[in-house]
Amino acid sequence: MFPSEKPLTLQNMKKSVILALVLTLLAASSCDFIRTLAGRPTASQLEEKRMRIEREEQARHQARLDSMRRVEQAMADSLAALEAHLLDSLSQAKGTILNPTKLGGLYTTKLETRYCIVVGAFRTRSYAERKLRKCNEAGYTASIISFRNGLLAVSVCPSDDLNEILRKLRELRGNGICPEDGWILVNE
Repeated sequence: MFPSEKPLTLQNMKKSVILALVLTLLAASSCDFIRTLAGRPTASQLEEKRMRIEREEQARHQARLDSMRRVEQAMADSLAALEAHLLDSLSQAKGTILNPTKLGGLYTTKLETRYCIVVGAFRTRSYAERKLRKCNEAGYTASIISFRNGLLAVSVCPSDDLNEILRKLRELRGNGICPEDGWILVNE
């Protein structure tokens, strides 16, 4: 034995064994055990809370999306009803709305837009081409639409916007390009 060493007594040995057991228990036990002793939530409780918060946030987000879809659908329905009302009003007032099916349908021409203004309808191609040239010279992009019944219509100002097409119809009637019996062709 070295002089600086204390003799190993039973009491020192008990303290060493107890200390070794406590250290072993602390090392072997999980953080959850210590968190439980400290009155804090465990890892599984924290994960459950995180998942619950995430589900609630997803539900709120979905509710917002659903609400936006309902508003969007209501707006689309409202616009469709307004458009139908405007078309009906125009049709009843001046007879200026025409669907291609009323003329036997389109022959070969495929319309790219929903509306266009017909500034002339002819049975003779040379007359339709003359009107087409006049419209192009006036600065409008014109085209000839062929119908199954043989009618050739000269159209200008293609658009998908009803308000724009109504404004253009008034403008065209004011500058002499469109006669009073010109109409809006609705491509449905």
